[in-house]
Amino acid sequence: MKTKWSRRFFVSQSALTGLAVSAGIPSGNRVEDFVENRALEKDLIFLFQGDSITDGNRGRSTDPNHIMGHGYAFAIASRIGADFPDRNFAFYNRGISGNKVTDLQKRWQTDTLDLKPNVLSILIGINDTAASINKSDEAIPVDEFESRYRQLLTESKTQNPDTLFVLGLPFVYPVGKRQENWELWREGTRQRAERVRKLATEFDAVLVDYPAVFDKAIRKTPADYWIWDGIHPTVAAHELMAREWIQRVSSRLKFLKKY
Repeated sequence: MKTKWSRRFFVSQSALTGLAVSAGIPSGNRVEDFVENRALEKDLIFLFQGDSITDGNRGRSTDPNHIMGHGYAFAIASRIGADFPDRNFAFYNRGISGNKVTDLQKRWQTDTLDLKPNVLSILIGINDTAASINKSDEAIPVDEFESRYRQLLTESKTQNPDTLFVLGLPFVYPVGKRQENWELWREGTRQRAERVRKLATEFDAVLVDYPAVFDKAIRKTPADYWIWDGIHPTVAAHELMAREWIQRVSSRLKFLKKY
């Protein structure tokens, strides 16, 4: 049976200090160490949702060699799974190439709610920008992007109020075909990133600022080294994403401070 994960694990510093003293923990030990040892962050279900960047050409079967794809979701799951095998964590990747927020809505029940995630990581928005630029019939305004995204989070929160959301900001760079209509690409993605940032605050989510990570990286190395076509990360870039994800989420899942 899965142990219910709740905010009780993230108690106040003062309460932890008193608890540590009463438990007889030597004063030289950090309270954070006590939290990590006693918080019982076990049996968590991690779910990664999004588009092709998350998909990572994942397998569609139960073959454990391919189910996480070959992107940042794989890097995160492999690292955590290898270092904490006793915690009975489960990892799922349900990213689908080409998806927009409207596509997530269509499959939210089966590909999210039915999996009952404790940690729900979402990266979506670049295909919404593409649809707008290409004047697709499926394009929706930025305001509607926000409202539909909010509905997804609300449904998940209703199912499990203790769900930890990890929301990634979409990104784009002027590489390859993205140099055409670059201003539209940049502005459309920026607008959607701002809405994601707003939702992260509203739902007390962990925000992962991938654009900031890549902006820093390209100061020393050209953008196409990291984002080969302006949208899709290279192997090295997926590693940067994984590192940033773990660092940001460690503020809420204390065992990740190992890294």
